[in-house]
Amino acid sequence: MEPVNIIGAGLAGSEAAWQIARAGVPVILHEMRPKVATFAHKTGDCAEMVCSNSFRSDDDVMNAVGQLHWEMRAAGGLIMAMADRHKLPAGGALAVDREAFSRSVTAALRSEPLIEMRPAEITELPDSGNWIVATGPLTSDRLAASIRAATGTESLAFFDAIAPIVHADTIDMSIAWEQSRYDKGETEEERRAYINCPMTRDQYEAFIDALLAAEKAEFHDGETAGYFDGCLPIEVMAERGRETLRHGPMKPIGLTNAHKPDEKAYAVVQLRRDNALGTLYNIVGFQTKMKHGAQTQVFRMIPGLENAGFARLGGIHRNSFLNSPTLLDDRMRLRSRPNLRFAGQVTGVEGYVESAAMGLLAGRMAAAHAKGNDLPPPAFTTAMGALVNHITGGADAKTFQPMNVNFGLFPPLEDMRGGRRGRKERYPAYTARAKEDFRSWLAAQ
Repeated sequence: MEPVNIIGAGLAGSEAAWQIARAGVPVILHEMRPKVATFAHKTGDCAEMVCSNSFRSDDDVMNAVGQLHWEMRAAGGLIMAMADRHKLPAGGALAVDREAFSRSVTAALRSEPLIEMRPAEITELPDSGNWIVATGPLTSDRLAASIRAATGTESLAFFDAIAPIVHADTIDMSIAWEQSRYDKGETEEERRAYINCPMTRDQYEAFIDALLAAEKAEFHDGETAGYFDGCLPIEVMAERGRETLRHGPMKPIGLTNAHKPDEKAYAVVQLRRDNALGTLYNIVGFQTKMKHGAQTQVFRMIPGLENAGFARLGGIHRNSFLNSPTLLDDRMRLRSRPNLRFAGQVTGVEGYVESAAMGLLAGRMAAAHAKGNDLPPPAFTTAMGALVNHITGGADAKTFQPMNVNFGLFPPLEDMRGGRRGRKERYPAYTARAKEDFRSWLAAQ
């Protein structure tokens, strides 16, 4: 049987390879790292997570991304299996030990006899064969040029930012305390999954002043692009209004200072565990484009982080994605070159889970094609189906921007008329319908 070739061993490419091999079809997985490096990646491992260690909410009743988790688990997804294996306490979210997670994904792929891994850069899109392009937003320059030539249009772009990581033993726990917002979590460890640094009003105002005045990274060669709203740099949020951060990543609600329980913080900075050892913590929501010297000065203004040691400082990079509504069909194939499927963040989905989910679908579709069959996408009443529908025709091509999964992409519920419109009734109905329809899609294969 002719193998399926995959370009890119990120989350989408890794998941696609796994699904294809599990369907009994051989796979060749091409990955340029570590021979060719990127700005953000640090290793040559598959499915390396660079921006965060969070897969966001794991609630599959009241949350659309939680429903997407459920669908990927139901489909035997490798990414979710390894995420569950290396899960860290994070309240109601699913966070992972990112290094252990990537190593486990790599080991699983290497142990699969139908997967051949080739460490080399692909610089041209092939004219024939069954291929999946899952190169992500950091596609190499030469391959990006080939994609632009094949699509006949410039890729759209946006800027994405990375948050800093702090060494846990440099956090002053006489000021900070452990607590998940609203004490969320089933175990004591989960209820203490975050470290919280409180600010008074004066401290917050001084922090905002320093943040706005700090030296920022300059973009090269006059390049311009928008920001993805789900990953805005904190200084961009602060520029929108002095209270924006206090109502965003620094909101104090649902938290009680263990050192001063009667004193309400004006703002709170949260840190989430980044590895299983608990030696590293990610500053939640603190993506930044400040220069490195400015970051250390500004972030050490946060109470409890005055002597913080940084394992990694934040940064910003340009991400590219296709105008998928004009370029891809609902089988995720390039309309002008149907031997090529695209998967992952390059298609215009945003987020680790969404990227992996598109890899899962592209992999199953490519495997079906290798066997002489055609696999349609799931109904767009499901989380995966809603995403595919959005990127391949549901979105307005003129204003297309990267999108996380959300209930706004799901078709309305026919029985949600009259008084049954509250989200406490609507969201469980969405997820119940999605589960039923996704099970039907799996059963039909």
